[in-house]
Amino acid sequence: MTRPRTLIIQIPCLDEEATLPATVADLPTRVDGFDVVEWLVIDDGSSDRTSAVARELGVHHVVRHTRNRGLAAAFLTGLDAALRAGADVIVNTDADNQYSGASIPALVAPVTGGRADIVVGERPIESIPEFSWVKKRLQRVGSWVVRRFSGTEIADAASGFRAFSRDAAMRLQVFGRHTYTLETLVQAGVEGLAVTSVPVEVNPPTRESRLVRSSGQYVRRSAQAIVRAYVLYRPLRFFFVVGLVPFLVGVALVVRWLVLFGVDDVYRSRIPSLLTAALFVLVAVQVWALGFVADLQAASRRIQSDIRLRQRRNELDAGR
Repeated sequence: MTRPRTLIIQIPCLDEEATLPATVADLPTRVDGFDVVEWLVIDDGSSDRTSAVARELGVHHVVRHTRNRGLAAAFLTGLDAALRAGADVIVNTDADNQYSGASIPALVAPVTGGRADIVVGERPIESIPEFSWVKKRLQRVGSWVVRRFSGTEIADAASGFRAFSRDAAMRLQVFGRHTYTLETLVQAGVEGLAVTSVPVEVNPPTRESRLVRSSGQYVRRSAQAIVRAYVLYRPLRFFFVVGLVPFLVGVALVVRWLVLFGVDDVYRSRIPSLLTAALFVLVAVQVWALGFVADLQAASRRIQSDIRLRQRRNELDAGR
């Protein structure tokens, strides 16, 4: 007997009893290529009736954190619950109904067609009136930086509207608390997952963003997420660049000393310049050594991740 092909749409929530009804009403109940379409709500420790409202709306799966653990944790909890529920493809959307449910068939098409492991919904950022000029520029710059760090070609890296194949969902890990969008793209690029994007529509805003309250906070959190992910997945390259700065300063001081040594007899006795140069070079060597150690740890982590993936695949497939 052939097992029905299942799409699960997950919605991380925090105090969303007011916006959840419109979000659920906008979700499709049928999508081409799937026999079953189900919804999953992750209640991240809400203080209101989010879980109760989800059940009243007929949401198929409701998972609740006893306390607020952050969006990234809610996202991972949703992936795990969806996988255990038998999802072949998982779509993540926001509880504020930012993304149009009508775009979900287009979002999952590259996954069902075998062309991608992860699909990111690309919002029409320039035509969203609620986004200020500064926010639009920050979105573009942030996405460019993520493309450089991850090796992917995603124009809207901050978009949380995404589709994941079953295998991709099993691989993903997030170490940050506040968001998963940037870190998962860096991980996907490093691990060689096929990532693409499709244009999606957005709905009018229902409330202010709770994730980012100012442009400064957005820049700070985004930078932290990108650097953290890069150190985790490409440590040797990161520490090589960091160590290059003191190394070049040390070399410049040595060259300066040599030049002055040949033209200034008095300068020959000025050893502190040489000592300073040696100190900078020593710092560079130590940073590079740290990079080698971190790279070995990253290699070990990749091996452990592969073992974990096999074990998880066996566990989940047995449960299906």
